[in-house]
Amino acid sequence: MVKHFLAWWNLENLFDVENSAERIPWLQKELAKYLKGWDAAVLNKKVSNLCSVIKRLNDSKGPHLMGFCELENKRVVQMLAANLSTATGRIYDVVHVEMNDHRGIDIAFMYDTALYTPEPEIFSHQIMKRTGTRDLLQVNFTVNRSGKKLFLIGNHWPSRSGGQYQSEPFRMMVGENLSYWVRRIMELRGENEAIVVMGDLNDEPFNRSVSEYALGVTDVNIIENAAKPSLPDTVHKPYLLNLMYPFLGQNRGTFLFGNQKNLLDQFLVSRGLVIGAGSFKVNEVNIVDYMPELVKGEYKKPVSFGAPSNARSYNPNGFSDHLPIHLILEEK
Repeated sequence: MVKHFLAWWNLENLFDVENSAERIPWLQKELAKYLKGWDAAVLNKKVSNLCSVIKRLNDSKGPHLMGFCELENKRVVQMLAANLSTATGRIYDVVHVEMNDHRGIDIAFMYDTALYTPEPEIFSHQIMKRTGTRDLLQVNFTVNRSGKKLFLIGNHWPSRSGGQYQSEPFRMMVGENLSYWVRRIMELRGENEAIVVMGDLNDEPFNRSVSEYALGVTDVNIIENAAKPSLPDTVHKPYLLNLMYPFLGQNRGTFLFGNQKNLLDQFLVSRGLVIGAGSFKVNEVNIVDYMPELVKGEYKKPVSFGAPSNARSYNPNGFSDHLPIHLILEEK
C-alpha cells in the first residue's frame, strides 16, 4: 500500500520583511505597527524554526503534501519550501493565490513535485457577508505514479474577534459555501473521489458552522446512509467525516485561549474516503503535540514566535500559536 502523508499548519503571521516592495500601500500602513523590527534576520529565523518541525514529520522524511495559512505572499512560502527541500532531499513547489484579507494573509499548499502534479485550474473564492471573509482554496492534485486524484480544499475561516457568537454567522456562511464546493466536486468528478478539507476553522467540530453548515459529522453511519435525491444528475448529501472528534475526548487541541484548549485546526474527508469505495482510505490522523519543543506548561500551550514589535510575546525560538495536524491516506 502506498501512503500519502498530508499535513496542515497555521503559521502565525508569516509576513514578508517590514518594508517589502511587494506589499501594497494600504496594507503597509495596516501592518506598520506589527511589523516594526521584522527584518530579514527575523524572517529567516522564523522560517528556519518552522522548517525544523516540518522536516521531522513523516518519520523525518518530510510531508508529501501540506497546507498552510497565515502567510503573507508566495515569496515567504517559497522560502519555506526551499528550506524544506534542502532539509529533506525532496523537491517541493507551492500553489499560492493572493487573497484580499484585511491583514494580507493567505492560504497555500506545498507538494513534492516527484509525487504530485496540480491541475492547472485553481479555485479560489472570497465569500461575502457584509465584509469579505478569507478565501477557500481548492487545488486538485494528480498522483504521478497512479494517475489518481486528491482534491484538497484549504480553509482559514473568520476569527472569533468581536465575540464567538457575534462572529459566528461569518463562519456559518463559509461552511455553507464549502459544502456546496464538496457537492460540486462529487457531481463533476464522482461521489467516490478523495476530497480532503483542511484548515483553521476558528470553530470546533461541534460548533454549528462545522456540523450543520459544512456538514461535518462524527458518525460514519450518517454518511453511509445519506439519502440520494431522486432528481437526475444529483449525488448523496455531501456529508464529511470530521476526523478530529476523538481528540475532544482526549482533552487535546491545536490552540489555547486562556487555559482552554480549542480544536480549531481540522481534517474533514469525503464519502469516498469513508465508505471505502474510492481509491484511498484514512490510515491515521494526529495532532503534532508530541514534539516537546512545540508546547509548554501544564496546558501544553503552543510555543508562539510572535513579533519583535511586542517584546513581551516575542520568542525567537518559538514557532506558531497553533499546532500542526497530520493525516495519512492509504492508496489502494
